[in-house]
Parts: sequence; C-alpha cells; structure tokens
Amino acid sequence: MLEVTALGWTLTIAVIVALLALDLTLGVLRPHAVGFREAAAWSTFYIAVALAFGVVFGAVAGWDFGAQYFAGYIVEKSLSVDNLFVFVIIMSTFAVPEKYQQEVLTFGIIIALVLRVIFIAVGATLLSLFSFMFLIFGLLLIWTAVQLFRHRDEDPSVDDNALVKASKRVLPVHSDYVGGKLFARVDGRRVATPLFIVLIAIGSSDLLFALDSIPAVFGVTEQAYIVFVANAFALLGLRALFFLVKGLLDRLVYLSTGLSVILAFIGVKLILHWLHSDITTSAPEISTPVSLGVIVGVLAITTVASLIKVRRDPAVTAHAGSMRARSHEDRPAD
Repeated sequence: MLEVTALGWTLTIAVIVALLALDLTLGVLRPHAVGFREAAAWSTFYIAVALAFGVVFGAVAGWDFGAQYFAGYIVEKSLSVDNLFVFVIIMSTFAVPEKYQQEVLTFGIIIALVLRVIFIAVGATLLSLFSFMFLIFGLLLIWTAVQLFRHRDEDPSVDDNALVKASKRVLPVHSDYVGGKLFARVDGRRVATPLFIVLIAIGSSDLLFALDSIPAVFGVTEQAYIVFVANAFALLGLRALFFLVKGLLDRLVYLSTGLSVILAFIGVKLILHWLHSDITTSAPEISTPVSLGVIVGVLAITTVASLIKVRRDPAVTAHAGSMRARSHEDRPAD
C-alpha cells in the first residue's frame, strides 16, 4: 500500500497548481493564436515534467508504483487525445476564433481536473468500502468499449448536449464573442456570449470522459495518489497538445478502435481482480508490466495502422467515436 504523507500531497498539489497558473497565464491573460513551434515546445515541456515526476516517484516509492504511474499516465494521455477530437468538434461547431481557443481550453482543463478530483475521491472510497465495485467498474468499461467500437465511425453531436440545449433555452445568447467575455451587456441587455455555451459544452463533455477515464486508470492502480497525478499530468499538457495535433487528428483513423480495445482490456482486468479477491484465488490476475505492455502495444499498432491507411486512402477521415448511434437524418451525407 502506498503511503503518501501530508507534505507529499501538499508539494504535489503545489506543483500542479503552479503549472495550472502558468497555463492560465498563457491561455487567458495573453490570448493569441498558437503556432506549431510554440505548441511543440510546450507539449515537450509538459511531457518532460510528467516523465521526470515518474522517474523521481519510482525512485522514491519503488518501481512497482512507478510502473503503475506510467501505465496510468499513458492510459489517461491516450484517452485525452480522444478528448481533443471532441474539443475540435466543439470549436468548429461554434466557430471559436483562434485567439480565444487557448482561453476555452485552459478553463476546460481546469473543469476537467476538478471533476476528476471529485470522481477519484468517490471512486477510491467506493473501492475501499465495496470490493464488488471492481466488477461494476469493469462491466462499465466493457460496455463503453463496445459502444465506442460500434460507433467508432461517428462523431458526438454537440447539438444533442442536454446542458447546451438548456442553457440556450434559459439564457439570452448573443451571436458575437464580444471581446472574449462570457457575459456582456449589448444594447442595454445582459446576454451570454457563445464562449459561455462553448464552456458548457466542454465541461459536460469532460464529465462524460471522467466517467470512463477514472475507472480505466483504477484498472491499472488502486492508489488514489497515482490516479490523481496520472490524470493531472495528462490533462496539464492538453492545451498545448491540442494546437500541436489538431491538424493531425484526422489521420488517426483507428484511434477509437484502439481505445475501445484498451478499455475492454482494462475492464477484463478489473473483473479478474474482483474474481481473484472475492470469489477464488485461482482466478488469474493481470500484472502491471503486462498491462503497460498491452496499452503501449495497442497504441503503437493503432498509430502505425492509421498512418498506413491514410497513406493508401488520403480521403479517409478519423472520427472521435460516439457512445450512442445517431439517426440517419443526423448523419452527414457521404
């Protein structure tokens, strides 16, 4: 069992808050269009910080826990790329100007981090009190994997978002971004800007992703501290990663398929853990090194296969995948 002191938690949270403050400064106080070189530099920085933390953490806590951290980080990082698909769809749907995209992404990351902290606390409590939650989490991940695979060639519809619909019904929404404000006074009337609706769309999407990603990372480690830092470091680099890969996302045509395989694998691992702990010790368990190898292997195969597919058929386009089927009327024409 991993024992993290109050000082350890404090220092970890302080580092994450400092990095968040840096992201907030870059994305909100200095809005501008982000170029490829800047995005690459910041992506490299955040990945380097995450890797450095893993090395220090593994040296201090032991490499078994270090391997759990890296497995959790890779899972969350790969799932965060699917987040980026949805962010691109939302940005395109609402025609967010490039100079405000950093602001939207930064607040979206903060919302996602807060939601994940809540879900991590709830998930850790449930797992400690009720061992059958490993079975519930496992079945949830397998169901999610099946749905994602079935609808892997579709994109989630922002127009179907219940919170976005409710916000538009309740609030007067202006058509202009009004200097990047969330609310503004136009012709003597207090109105919400499209930026507020975009944040609602991203926040509610983050909620759905948290429902999948938290059980997934608990599948590679039961340690709440590792779950937290893996999520935090994966999310911190999301803003820069968005601007780095948004032009390349269309090439990852098999990403949804790969993620569905990873989620199904982790779901099976959770169910086997429940069987081993509660039913019979003869039930096999999947070790962390095996989990890490499978996750990295699936992502590598997915990436290579995607690039080969796009090279052979340049017209093919990747999709984020959806948790539910869209009606024929909603689907774009071929």
